[in-house]
Amino acid sequence: MWGKVVHTGSDLKLLEWLELPNDILIVLERPEHSQDLHNFIRARGYLSEEVARDLFRQVLEAVQHCTSCGVLHRDIKPQNILVDLATGQAKLIDFGCGTYLQDTAYTRFAGTRSYRPPEWTHFRFYYGKPATIWSLGILLHQMVCGEHPFRRSQNISWDHQLSLPQRLSQECQDVIRRCLSMLHSDRPSLEELFCDPWLQDIHRP
Repeated sequence: MWGKVVHTGSDLKLLEWLELPNDILIVLERPEHSQDLHNFIRARGYLSEEVARDLFRQVLEAVQHCTSCGVLHRDIKPQNILVDLATGQAKLIDFGCGTYLQDTAYTRFAGTRSYRPPEWTHFRFYYGKPATIWSLGILLHQMVCGEHPFRRSQNISWDHQLSLPQRLSQECQDVIRRCLSMLHSDRPSLEELFCDPWLQDIHRP
């Protein structure tokens, strides 16, 4: 199931795979002239809303494809997104924390600690789709602000106030705040994000 790496455009080429007792090991190509999104952001300090919007929508499309196939990635972060420097295409990689998508709550966490949703930190459970939206909110914050919003705080308090730069449009701020809602039931769905006004104006090179 983990042999296919999804994104907007052509897939990464599967070079080899090996089935182990509890895992599947896959070897994928790394496209030339690509850079992971973490270093892409670091080289620029932060991304303009136009660049961030295009990359973010591509990630949403990749995540939507995963969920439609019953796959939960569980480790969406800049280091797991490759950017083709020639075309601007984004590719979601590294399904090592992936699992089957389920409607019931997960009681075991897999992924990067600083991307854990607050419901896991406080209650030790999470639902796949809202937890994905939480990680997407952190991702978008990193794109347009150049930093992780919660890295210094191990446990996010329920009354936390998210501070965003005034240079960001109100529409962009609204997307981030909605994705980072403390209550998982208050976060938007993927479909609602696609329809958000901030994500509508896409101009690809």
